[in-house]
Amino acid sequence: MSTPRIDYQAVFAVTPSPYLVLAPDLVIVEVNEAYLRATGRTREELIGRYLFEVHPDNPADPDADGVRNLDASLQRVLRSKRPDTMAMQKYDIPVSGRPGVFRAKWWSPINTPVLGPDGEVRWIIHRVEDMTEFVLTRPLRPRPEDAGGEREAMEAELYTRARELQRLNEELREAHDRERRTALTLQEAMLHSPDLAGHREIAVRYMPAARSLNVCGDWYDVVDLSADTFTVAVGDVVGHGLEAAAVMGMLRSALSAAVRAISEPGRAMDVLSVYARTFEGALATTAAKAVVDTRHQRITYTSAGHPPPVLARPDGTVDLLDQATNPPLGLVADHLPRPQATVSYAPGDTLVLYTDGLIERRGEDIDVGLRRLTGTLARHTSLGPDHLADTLLTRLGVADGGPDDIALIVVRL
Repeated sequence: MSTPRIDYQAVFAVTPSPYLVLAPDLVIVEVNEAYLRATGRTREELIGRYLFEVHPDNPADPDADGVRNLDASLQRVLRSKRPDTMAMQKYDIPVSGRPGVFRAKWWSPINTPVLGPDGEVRWIIHRVEDMTEFVLTRPLRPRPEDAGGEREAMEAELYTRARELQRLNEELREAHDRERRTALTLQEAMLHSPDLAGHREIAVRYMPAARSLNVCGDWYDVVDLSADTFTVAVGDVVGHGLEAAAVMGMLRSALSAAVRAISEPGRAMDVLSVYARTFEGALATTAAKAVVDTRHQRITYTSAGHPPPVLARPDGTVDLLDQATNPPLGLVADHLPRPQATVSYAPGDTLVLYTDGLIERRGEDIDVGLRRLTGTLARHTSLGPDHLADTLLTRLGVADGGPDDIALIVVRL
């Protein structure tokens, strides 16, 4: 039995809540019947026009701030690509056919982005609930001689509370932004990789989990060991946020120092594993490290409970480097050295290291994600490192972040 085709345009037109669809430049591109009724406007008066041209502030109201508040909300949506719920707004609207005349209106707005295939905001859905009737006709029990004063007091109280809620929301947003900027500055310092600048053949991507502070416990690193040898690494600390980022910084620095003193990745990972036992939050961290010898064209790698690196050939052949895997950091006895393995490569091959946020999905076996990754590499291995890194994020559905943190290194050998 086939499912009947839904006419979404017809559904939108008769949706009972007022809706407006805006382009990123805030030009009105669509409107439903409920919005026309609520505002007393026609489609011809709205479609194709700039939002604040058809809905300016009431010039007779010196306290009018509807344009400023709504524009601030819409700009947040464009920047964050997330919905933004506003406090109740007093936003008077022009009376159609009567220039300069405005009608008092109270609204409860929500602005929601619609993302295109490229992950950018293509439209904004502006939904409002008309609160005017509630504000003006809410049942009261006034004294007969003071009905007008009671209503005005109630209106003033509602409006004051709505503005207070909006002020508190703005303060919370500002505090969150300050914390986020501080965290990002700290994390950028911890992820500083001076040797990366000398490797145009290497692309890195760093994607904190969606709805996080934009800081995470994943890391990447690139270290030159000699003129013809360098090492790349990724790691994943359990958890998100500032605590995970702090642990990440310590482990990343320790591994970077260890591999400079001990060039074998297995032994360097042993040193890191011992170090991970010395402080809370580091146990069960996973990591993968590969040393690339460009003179002999070989890769020596090891993995501490981490998804396997991938080596892709120009002909579309893809190999998982899974012959040197051991448990996560801090979970192996000191007398059991971590394994390492070596594989040859040819110029033009591509080495990819990543954290599990790139491939893991809730309710899905990790092998499905690995097949998705290797299939994408097989089809797009001819792309340059930067283009390939972006393609992997897009094809695996995490170009704007996913449920988990992501670190990604793409090396064109």
